[in-house]
Amino acid sequence: MGSQVPEASSFQTRWWSTDTVAVVTGANKGIGLAMVRRLAELGLTVVLTSRDVSKGIRAIESLKSQGLQVQFRQLDVANPTSIHALARWLRETFGGLDILVNNAAISFNNIDENSVEHAETVIQTNFYGPKLLTEALLPLFRRSTTVSRILNISSRLGLLNKLNNPALKKIFLDDERLSEDVIESIVNLFLDHVKHGTWKDEGWPKLWTDYSVSKLALNAYSRVLAKKFKGYGLSVNCFCPGFTKTAMTRGQGNHTAEQAAEIGACVVLMSPDQLPTGKFFTGSKPSLYSKL
Repeated sequence: MGSQVPEASSFQTRWWSTDTVAVVTGANKGIGLAMVRRLAELGLTVVLTSRDVSKGIRAIESLKSQGLQVQFRQLDVANPTSIHALARWLRETFGGLDILVNNAAISFNNIDENSVEHAETVIQTNFYGPKLLTEALLPLFRRSTTVSRILNISSRLGLLNKLNNPALKKIFLDDERLSEDVIESIVNLFLDHVKHGTWKDEGWPKLWTDYSVSKLALNAYSRVLAKKFKGYGLSVNCFCPGFTKTAMTRGQGNHTAEQAAEIGACVVLMSPDQLPTGKFFTGSKPSLYSKL
């Protein structure tokens, strides 16, 4: 399903240079930090963003100790003011960007133990955050022959096979009618079901429910965006790093953040003639899904 992904260790076609600007959100630790490190090692100009300034600075210092020069900017993806401040800085400093890795995300335990406020926070950070940031940065992407790229770090928990509501699944599968407004209406429906305690009976994902719904919405938005900009020099894909040893998984997992970042870098740096759009990559051996 789709083109074959090159080996992560090869990078035979190096279309990028130090003039290539990549922004990675939520990058003071875990997969985000590992992605920053790998992209910097490969010679890109990388901007590490973090909601917490002190944690971001510590991350930058650790990279400097490894001989890597990386830029830092504070960014809270749930704060429109912070988003627009980053957009202004990118325009003034670099004149734009080439790659955006939307990695910032949060999760609580399963929804049974969470309040409506928790669900709203997860949706705001994991779905609306990347969406608002992407919209603010769209005018700044330098759509050259190399193709600008957006990589949304997602999860298999947000795939359609985790949704047990046939009516909602039908809506997500309708490429002609799926839109940002439709996705937002479904997200609002989920929050309404959480508010009234009926979410279990409505066929929403059973595991990490609020997190799964946020990624379901992000996947759908990625499809809409990919379709909108197909042929206009902008590729939009999603990547599930799999069960990775990070703070979110409390150190449990099948592989390290560095191993996940190696695959993520491989996906986002695919040569222009191989680069798809609107696809979902997953696992330590990436495969392509026809549907996000």
